[in-house]
Amino acid sequence: MYTEAPPREARLRPEFADRYPGVDPDVWYIAATLAEHLLARFLRGGEAGRERPERIMDPEHFEFRGENNVPRAYRDSRATIGG
Repeated sequence: MYTEAPPREARLRPEFADRYPGVDPDVWYIAATLAEHLLARFLRGGEAGRERPERIMDPEHFEFRGENNVPRAYRDSRATIGG
């Protein structure tokens, strides 16, 4: 019997909570859903001169668990903003 792996999850580290208003620290979120939320917030922000992050969920700011179900060929391109 085939069982699907649980979705990849992410949680915000408490020491970075001030950088992500509306994201509760130490709460596990579906990583893809959280990434979409953070990307939408970044794009709506429209702050002039704001530096574009290299990754929408910086591994220093977030902890991850579970399988990364994105094919290896797309992992880097999906994890970055712009280019």
